[in-house]
Amino acid sequence: MDYNISADSYSRDIQRVQQAFLTKVYGWMMLGLLLTSVTAVFTASSEVMLSFVFSSKLTFYGLIFAQLGLVVYLSARIQKMAASTATLVFLAYAILTGITLSSIFAVYKTDSIATTFLTSALMFGGMSLYGFVTKRDLNGMGQFMMMGLFGIVIASLLNIFFQSDDLSWIISFIGVIVFTGLTAYDTQKMKSMSYVMMEGSEVARKGAIMGALTLYLDFINLFLMLLRLFGSRR
Repeated sequence: MDYNISADSYSRDIQRVQQAFLTKVYGWMMLGLLLTSVTAVFTASSEVMLSFVFSSKLTFYGLIFAQLGLVVYLSARIQKMAASTATLVFLAYAILTGITLSSIFAVYKTDSIATTFLTSALMFGGMSLYGFVTKRDLNGMGQFMMMGLFGIVIASLLNIFFQSDDLSWIISFIGVIVFTGLTAYDTQKMKSMSYVMMEGSEVARKGAIMGALTLYLDFINLFLMLLRLFGSRR
C-alpha cells in the first residue's frame, strides 16, 4: 500500500514537471508569434520602417542573414549562455522575423494572410496534438522529414537562379508535408524532454526556449508554404 502511494506520488510529480515545461515551451512560442505578428503589421503600416527595410536589396537580405545568424548562434551556444540571454536572442529573432515578413503584405491580400494564418494554426494544433498523444515512435518519420527539409533548402537555393514557378510550387507543396510532419515529431520530442527537466532549473528554462524556437520555426514555415500555395496575390 505504501509502495502504491509512493508510485502515485512520483507519477503526479512527473506529470506536474512535464506540464510546467510544456506550458513554458508553448507560452514562449506564442509570445514569439505574437511579437512577429505585431512587428510585421507595424512595419507594413509604417512608411519609415518600409523605407528602411526595402531601401535596397542589400538591407533586406542583410536582415535575412541576421535572422539566420541569430538562429545559428542560439542553437550553437545555448549550452554556454544564460537562460536570460537565450530568451533575449529568441525574442530578438521573433521581432526581426516580423520585420522581414512584413513583405508579405505587399504581395498578398490581407484577408488571405489572415485566413492562411488561421489555417496554419489549426493544422499546427492538430499535428502537435497528434505528436503529444500518439504512442507511435516518430523518430523514423522525423529523420525522413529532416531529409526533406534539407532537400527544400537546396532546391530553394537553386531556384534563386532558375526562378521557376513550377519548382517553387513543388517546394511549397513538399514544404507543407515536411513541416506538418516536423510539428508532430518535434512535439513528441518536447514531450520526451519534459520527463528529465527539473522544474525551475537553468537547463529547463533554456530547454523551453529551444523548444519554443523549434515549434515557432515549424509554424512560421508551414504558414509561408501554405501562403505561397493558396494565398491570393494583390
